[in-house]
Formats: sequence, structure tokens, C-alpha cells
Amino acid sequence: MKMTALEVRPDALLATWSKTGRVAYPTLWLRDNCPSAFHPQTEERVLDLLTLDSEPVLLNAERAGETVVLSYADGHVSHVPMALLSAHRPGRTAADPAAIQPRLWRDDLTPGAVPRYAAAQILESDCALRAWMQDTAAYGLSIVDRLDDRVDAGIEVACKIGFLRETNFGMTFEVVSKPDPNNLAYTAVTLPLHTDLPNQEVPPGFQFLHCLANEAIGGGSLFADGFALAEDLRARDPEAFRLLSEIAIPFRFHDRDADIRTHAPVITLGRDGAISEIRWNAHIAATFDMPADIMPAYYRAYRAFMAMTRDPTYQLTFKLAAGEMIVFDNRRVLHGREAFDPSTGFRHLHGCYVDRGEFNSRLRLLARKTH
Repeated sequence: MKMTALEVRPDALLATWSKTGRVAYPTLWLRDNCPSAFHPQTEERVLDLLTLDSEPVLLNAERAGETVVLSYADGHVSHVPMALLSAHRPGRTAADPAAIQPRLWRDDLTPGAVPRYAAAQILESDCALRAWMQDTAAYGLSIVDRLDDRVDAGIEVACKIGFLRETNFGMTFEVVSKPDPNNLAYTAVTLPLHTDLPNQEVPPGFQFLHCLANEAIGGGSLFADGFALAEDLRARDPEAFRLLSEIAIPFRFHDRDADIRTHAPVITLGRDGAISEIRWNAHIAATFDMPADIMPAYYRAYRAFMAMTRDPTYQLTFKLAAGEMIVFDNRRVLHGREAFDPSTGFRHLHGCYVDRGEFNSRLRLLARKTH
């Protein structure tokens, strides 16, 4: 996109672009983003904004190659790359390789259509790593297969993205039936659809569950796209959607060693109104504490969402095999499990988390390397 004209006003630079037309850049914004305002190595801002006039006066602007030279009344001269002005036009969010549009799915996503990648490809090729991460971000889940028969094989894949997220369950965790469980995941009972650890101030981002053995009768995995559930609720019952997105409810996990609580809505919206997070776990939702006059309407909304999670229209079911790992966005995709009979065979999954921030950072770094 080319800059076709410049116009100077005391309070703004008006730049005309070939595709978007005229754009106004306030003078204080221009001074705050002058290249001289940033450290040359760290690229962190070193300018103290309070040392500037609240309304710097722009006197002149002229193009010099791929740079715009700006002169101010206080004697300051800025050399601003046109690329910076193009990429950061006010009112427009800068391009982000990690901002991948979600592909919502319901029962139209079959087990065979879930994105699937071989572990060796991901470990050996940045192009494959990026393609897998992009698909995982778009669908909210993927399968990594042909993992070695080692407990740490899935962890090696997760660490290709970034640091693991430690929780009160440890850096990694074993999903097996235990004689003294502190979580329903460590039993053999049915697990309805849920997200993990909504009681955390920031729930874990992407979850990795490596299947080492799944020989017992039962134990099939169940998934649903929480964003699709919420969007459909928004369309069919706007009031229920409003209540679930505006009213924070208490979540709590507690055992002998931890008591972790927070208040948060079931549906979190981003600044543009798009759904950014789902917190759904009826097992560790604590006692509702909103005013009594709100409770009847809230319970109606809560039950409506719960009923949708039980609707086969939204469910994806399959049974993981040894050597497969399901990877999913824990703040988008709900997961569950069929009951199983531990007397009929061994079932063992090894898991860990990588936060969304680490995931998105890796996508941005890979975008630099693979272009």
C-alpha cells in the first residue's frame, strides 16, 4: 500500500493511502512512537511521555524515500518509517500471526476430520510445527500421533512450543484411577464436559493428553467447541448469554494442600464482543452468591448452557489409542470422558499444560522464520 499524499495540521498528520484513504495521526501519538523514543537494542520505550507538551505542534512533514520526516515547533525532528505508519493506523489493530480466526464446529467435525500430525514432523520441522499450531488454534484441538512409548514423549512436543504451566497438580500429571483421588479425573466415573481449573485466576491454556494405554472397556473421550455452544446460545437466547457473560460466579478447588478460588463469568468476551474464553465445570463451581433476585434467571441460563453440553449436536467422541495425544485449548474446548472399568484393562494418560501466551509467542516467532 502506497502513501499518496501528506497534509500537516498543528494537531495531526493526515496521510492518504492508496487503499484506505486519509488517516489522521495525532501529534502526541507521533511523538510517543518516534523511533528515537525506543531503546535501540531492547526496542522498549524510553521516552518519558510527561516530558512532552500535551499538544505538540507539528510544523512540517515531507517524504524521504521510505521515511516521513516530521518537524515540530519545539525543534524535535522525527524520522518515521512509512511501514510503521501503515502498520499502525489509528483505529486498526496491528496484524498478529497468532490471531487465528476460530473455525467453529459442532457434530460436523468427525473424528477422522480432526487435524492430525505425526510427532516426528512437529519435532523436526518448523514448517510442520507452525502448520500444526495454526490448525490447533483454528479448530481448538488436534491429534499428535506416532508418539514414542515413553512418559515424556508428549512433553517433548509441548516443550517445542514453550514453557510448561505448573499448577497445584504439578508440572505434569497422570490421569489414572487412584485409590485416594483429589479430583474426579483420577477416578473411573463418567466426566461430563468441562474445562480444567476454572478456579484459577487464569486457567491453563492448551492441554496435552498423551495416551500411554487405553485397554479398559469404556474410557472414550468427549469434546465440544465451547465457542460454538456460546455463539448458538447468543443467537437463540440473548438474555441467557448476557447473564453468563456478565455475572461472575465462584469457582473453588480444595484439598489438603490447596484452596484456590476465583470469581469469573462462564463466558468471557474480548474487547470486540467476540468470545475469548469459556469457564465451565459444574463440579467445582462453588455456591452461587449473586443477589437472590438474580438467581432464578441465572439458574435458567446456566441450565440452558448445561443442556447444550449434553446435546449430541455439539459432541465429538472417539477413543484415544496408545501413542496418540490430544491437544486442545482448555479455555475454548470442553472435554469429558466415558466411565471405564479398571478391572478390564489399564488406562493411563500423561498430561501437561502450555499457556496461551507461550503458544501465541511461538506462532509469532515461527511466522518470522518461515516467511
